[in-house]
Amino acid sequence: MLQYPQIDPVALQIGPLAIHWYGLTYLVAFGLFLLLARLRLKHEPFASVTGPGAWTAKDVEDMLFLGVLGVIAGGRLGYILFYKPGDYLANPLEVLAVWRGGMSFHGGLVGVIVAQWWFARSRGKPFWQVMDLIAPCVPLGLASGRIGNFINGELWGRPADASLPWAMVFPHSGSMVPRHPSQIYQFLLEGVLLFVLLWLYARRPRATGQVAAAFLGGYGLMRFVAEYFREPDAHLGVLALGMTMGQWLCVPMVLGGIALWHRASRLRG
Repeated sequence: MLQYPQIDPVALQIGPLAIHWYGLTYLVAFGLFLLLARLRLKHEPFASVTGPGAWTAKDVEDMLFLGVLGVIAGGRLGYILFYKPGDYLANPLEVLAVWRGGMSFHGGLVGVIVAQWWFARSRGKPFWQVMDLIAPCVPLGLASGRIGNFINGELWGRPADASLPWAMVFPHSGSMVPRHPSQIYQFLLEGVLLFVLLWLYARRPRATGQVAAAFLGGYGLMRFVAEYFREPDAHLGVLALGMTMGQWLCVPMVLGGIALWHRASRLRG
């Protein structure tokens, strides 16, 4: 049984200015996206697009900028709507208090989709081609975010058998019960493994939309599995059919990914 190492969430303090590790993990995520998306431009079908519709590094930078806006706006609104609608309805000004935490991946995903739809429309690019470019570039950024969760000692796992070699005590949980380090599970599943699978999948010729579909279904499936080891939100607990809110939100992702993949396959044929 391991003890959580009690990492100081502040990476650097300069007078009143505090730079948090969690913020740095976001910067790492953005940097990884720029690097990977630029590499994707050298792959097909993006490399063979010529003329006014050709892909450029500037396109990647604009996609990242819009994606960041989508993550922040969608993630915040998603958390409010999915997890604490009553609390924010009673205290609407708390919506603006983003420094107190409260972001939803699923809401952020919707925000990114809307932002990239606007990008595709404004640049005259096929929307699903845009999403196919983005999809393999996202998981490592998610992995970086999970490292931030671990450093903060948040989103800990469910109780685990003390004999489990990597079971860990998280003092932030308010108990000395050994738990699954679910942040690390999610780092490995939704981050590293999903990245490897998507990157390899995207290197072969695919119908437009199939890489994005693989991300939707793959993330939804891996997050669904990881939720069995992650402590449910205290104010929600376990919902219908013994599933958490995170799992319920993953169901439409998996179904949507499967439907999109088959639709792209039919259109290609």
